[in-house]
Amino acid sequence: MAPTLRSLVRWSEKPARNVEAGSNKRINMLRGLAARATTPLLPDDYLNLLNPLWSARELRGEVVEVRKETEDTATVVIRPGWGFSGDYQPGQYVGIGLSIDGKWHWRSYSLTSIPVRDEKLISITVKATPEGFLSTHLVNGVKGGTIVRLASPKGDFRLPDPPPAKLLLITAGSGVTPVMAMLRSIQARGHDCDIVHLHSAPSAANVIFHDELRQLENDRDGFRLHLQFTDDMGHLDLAALGDVVEDWKERSTWACGPPAMLDTLEKVWADAGVPESQLHMERFVIARTDKGGEGGTVTFAISDKKVEVDGATSLLEAGEKVGIQMPFGCRMGICQTCVLPLESGHVRDVRSGNEHGEGDRIQTCISAASGDCTLNI
Repeated sequence: MAPTLRSLVRWSEKPARNVEAGSNKRINMLRGLAARATTPLLPDDYLNLLNPLWSARELRGEVVEVRKETEDTATVVIRPGWGFSGDYQPGQYVGIGLSIDGKWHWRSYSLTSIPVRDEKLISITVKATPEGFLSTHLVNGVKGGTIVRLASPKGDFRLPDPPPAKLLLITAGSGVTPVMAMLRSIQARGHDCDIVHLHSAPSAANVIFHDELRQLENDRDGFRLHLQFTDDMGHLDLAALGDVVEDWKERSTWACGPPAMLDTLEKVWADAGVPESQLHMERFVIARTDKGGEGGTVTFAISDKKVEVDGATSLLEAGEKVGIQMPFGCRMGICQTCVLPLESGHVRDVRSGNEHGEGDRIQTCISAASGDCTLNI
């Protein structure tokens, strides 16, 4: 690209450079030109008059339906707006931002829809937990018509197309959500593969997608479902996996569930000498140590905001508390999307306990203040 043309492209994109564009990189050029054409007003001032899903600054969606799956779980169906790419893969997650009492709250949830979408809708399936403020609101409080912010789908826990000939799926609780997208995609695309699915839940009433899984078991040749009801049967003995799935070592495995279950799977695979490449895992929970920061005042220099936090609050959460649209992806220290330079002070990694100082690039989702500190955002 010639220097003059390159400069023009950069000039066009600059007003929208912080907006995620998904796989369509040209969309930010259109956003940027819209912003320049409507200055000094924001393009959103005009776009919102036409459609609340049209935004030059951010990805948006509209809640279409909230459908209960179990007593504490619901599927939230969303119609994405302008610029959202449907080019995601089964097993990936999407970021959701929701304004509650004037503050934006962000979390990432696995997509349970499939990339070939009906009427261009996506869905997430959310389990409400006592410590999960946003998840509880999504399950019990969000209404149809609510406008949410979206982040582009991400994640390495994804099923290839076509899938392996022999699959083993191991899930527990809400860990079934990304795997459900995989199963739906396999069924929709007509792939012929041999699947064994082991799922654990306290009882049948707690199994998310229970009826759909049973129907799949009845309708699909080569799909075997084993439900482990832990209230009556106890936990599945993963060390004796061969008693349930005789050929488990020959299968490509996708697993999602509590950290203890995934840690056990890693050990079982290692002890059996099965290649790590055959085991794909998704962790929903950060494995925290007791070596969090001591807390302090976090200053966000560019936004000119400060907040007092304890040693258990991540810097990502601290920024969101004062209304800053922090960069994030997995929120578990895996994807590196949330990385920012530490302008001053010290922070501590809540997983390892390692301390970081001025000039270090830190993952804000797994870092807590260790005294006063400043981020340049």
